[in-house]
Amino acid sequence: MTNSSAAPESEKLSLSTKLAYGAGDAGAGITVTILTFSLMVFFTNVAGLDPRTAGSILAIGKVFDAINDPIVGFLSDRTKSRWGRRHSWMILGAIPFGIFFFLQWIVPRFSDNPATNQTALFWYYVAISILFNTAFTAVNLPYTALTPELTQDYHERTSLNSFRFAFSIGGSILALILGLVISLVVPDSAQQYLALGAVCAVLSVFPIYWCVLGTKERYSSDSEISIPFFEQLKIVFSNRPFLYVIGIYLCSWLAFQLTATVLPYFTVNWMGLESYFAVALIVQAVAIVMLFVWSAVSKQRGKRVVYFLGMALWIIAQAGLFLLRPGQTALLFLLAGLAGVGVATAYLVPWSMLPDVIELDELQTGQRREGIFYAFMVLLQKIGLALALFLVGQALGAAGFIEATPGQPLPTQPDSALLAIRLVIAPLPTLTLIAGLVLAYFYPITREVHAEILLKLRERRQADRNSID
Repeated sequence: MTNSSAAPESEKLSLSTKLAYGAGDAGAGITVTILTFSLMVFFTNVAGLDPRTAGSILAIGKVFDAINDPIVGFLSDRTKSRWGRRHSWMILGAIPFGIFFFLQWIVPRFSDNPATNQTALFWYYVAISILFNTAFTAVNLPYTALTPELTQDYHERTSLNSFRFAFSIGGSILALILGLVISLVVPDSAQQYLALGAVCAVLSVFPIYWCVLGTKERYSSDSEISIPFFEQLKIVFSNRPFLYVIGIYLCSWLAFQLTATVLPYFTVNWMGLESYFAVALIVQAVAIVMLFVWSAVSKQRGKRVVYFLGMALWIIAQAGLFLLRPGQTALLFLLAGLAGVGVATAYLVPWSMLPDVIELDELQTGQRREGIFYAFMVLLQKIGLALALFLVGQALGAAGFIEATPGQPLPTQPDSALLAIRLVIAPLPTLTLIAGLVLAYFYPITREVHAEILLKLRERRQADRNSID
């Protein structure tokens, strides 16, 4: 690997390099989608775990995922290897990433005693979750840090992320299509998840090696200044607009996570469908198409307007789910599409607000500190989702949800459990979306304020160049 202190004016990357780089995020798109929509219902309806136990496993996995990010980031930055400091982690982490993903979908039998078996299953899935999240971070975090290693050209970095985005979304859609097909072909639910886990594990590993073989690290950032953790906390929490962005992001994704986790129970136990994959596929497919629509509208009307419009439609869809009755399948699909229109703004708006926050920080401090803000955005997202998953499990357990017995038909749920499912999928996400709207209303960086920030930054940079000349 060659270090360079000076960036070239323009450095075009080949199409094959961009394709290889983009492929590196396909595995994340596949695995995250399947885990988000399927793991909770797998635990209760296939493994036979109590929902409170299942929610605790998912929460532990998310918390550990948040903790291991800075650890792997620290180690990755300081890795010295002939394969490259990012590639070496991807090479060594890819196989464990696939293996531990697959191991989440088997149901080992440890004891004939139900209570003993439940306890053993809890610790088995906790261990596998920790190992999988470690492998995931070992692959995905160095991958995301690979962009500046490939090029220092501003426009080429934007192009690289476009390819990454395309492969990630493509992986997500592929995973849901596979889930739908397998659910139609394989009658036994345990075998469905085992087959889906095996296929997705293989499909997730190969693109990582494609990325490694098709890209070449050429730059390093050994001269970056390391800022102590508590100093980073002071930086991010003294930035008032950043706190609004965090709130907006957490409200949006808390609503999405609650809906995605409970969607399988709602579609199967309440609506009477055989599978939930078709509904999830509609949401994701519409969201992807609307990303481009909302992006165009945002350029004309601004980010807050887009967020208000998208959230209004999403709120209508979420509230409408509570009113659905069993058998109203067409209306369910319609509301899923309407929700997808709103979900697209959760993808788009908070992350497009973050650069505005970073530019304000640069204006106030004279420093560019993207890494700190992006890292804390992801950290707080994972902690928030861990809390949501834990609460969902506790709510279903308290409402009397009956977990399945492995090898037996799904039990009929009591009215209290069905009501809890409907409350978690409709009113609760609706309230969080409304809270996000309130935060977006008070978000201080309007289009006019942002234009003023950019003008002042240009004036400062021009003054700096003039002083150097």
